[in-house]
Amino acid sequence: MNILSVEHLTRVYGSGETTVRALDDVSFTVEAGEFIAIIGSSGSGKSTLLHLMGGVDRPTSGTVKLQGQDIFERTDEQLAVFRRREVGLVYQFYNLIPVLDVVENMTLPVQMDGREVNQKRLTMLLGALGLVGRERYLPNQLSGGQQQRVAIGRALMNAPAVVLADEPTGNLDSKNSAEIMQLLRDSNRQLKQTLIVITHDEDIALMADRVIAIEDGRLVRDERRR
Repeated sequence: MNILSVEHLTRVYGSGETTVRALDDVSFTVEAGEFIAIIGSSGSGKSTLLHLMGGVDRPTSGTVKLQGQDIFERTDEQLAVFRRREVGLVYQFYNLIPVLDVVENMTLPVQMDGREVNQKRLTMLLGALGLVGRERYLPNQLSGGQQQRVAIGRALMNAPAVVLADEPTGNLDSKNSAEIMQLLRDSNRQLKQTLIVITHDEDIALMADRVIAIEDGRLVRDERRR
């Protein structure tokens, strides 16, 4: 079953002589539960693609449909709710709030919606992420790997259908990188979450069910591995 459809997606920045076509007529569909690695050189357009799929940016033309609904038919305010509830976003630089502790950072999307925290899910995630005993630590009291675990916990807290990760291991050493990717892979398999990872790491690409390659804003390869 298709959960996500990218349809003729184009993103152009600037105008006249300064025009940059960051993404050029990209189309593909994503099945529920797939693990997809999107690869490409620096500046190829892969992060632009991920930001559009997550509703962080709007396209110049084309659209993204989640479970058949065009996400760009929503207002900016509705897109903000979409990002908190329907997709989980994980970034290379963690994007944690410095004055909030581990639990507060993880539950921030829920709190922003004025909803009650699912304590059972929070406890499960803290255990799975190896953060038990560090619940009240601030980000500056954590290692890089631990901060990324918190960021993943925040992305998973709302049990999103799709998790989008932009170079999630880019700032980590090989040991922490392997552990973070295993956490994401376990979530993908056990919770049946669709996982889309932007990466330049061939080892991560090898873990994926499918590899999509982007170059100069265009889709140049779409290969199912399993």
